Amino acid sequence: MTTDIEQIKKKIIYRSNYRGTKEMDKLLGAFTNKYLNELDFNDLNELLKLLEVDDNNLYNFYNGLKTDLEFENNKINNLFKNFKYL
Repeated sequence: MTTDIEQIKKKIIYRSNYRGTKEMDKLLGAFTNKYLNELDFNDLNELLKLLEVDDNNLYNFYNGLKTDLEFENNKINNLFKNFKYL
């Protein structure tokens, strides 16, 4: 199980740092650096789902703007929405 978690973590790190826009690379990279080691297996899978969303919708969700998607009310989405990037 730990190898599965380590594989998921590696995938999350890559997907959060190589998005396509520099702004989202920095935002999601900082977010995952802060929370990655605090999350359990289910939370990591939720984070993977969040990272599959396109940059525009993620940016709008983070900033409280209208999105084309409906975001679930779960731990990861709430952490991301309330994350303060400095």
